[in-house]
Amino acid sequence: MLEPEWVYFRIPPQEMTYLTRILEGCEYLGVVTAIDGKVGVGFVRTTADTAAETRDLLLSLPFPVVLLSHEEARRWQIGKE
Repeated sequence: MLEPEWVYFRIPPQEMTYLTRILEGCEYLGVVTAIDGKVGVGFVRTTADTAAETRDLLLSLPFPVVLLSHEEARRWQIGKE
């Protein structure tokens, strides 16, 4: 079940491991999970306190990041089931 407070994104699929490593280094922000790693759709399990900082970090990365809404992420997840 996807939670509304988590941060959802789409990135180039080849950058998923890089993103995961960066977020692992920032343990307090959240944990990265792929919804569909082959297309680069995933989310960060954040809290209300870390969501804004996580979005800022994602948007500062040296590759394209598209932030997705909770509803957009749910559509990706439903398409996989």
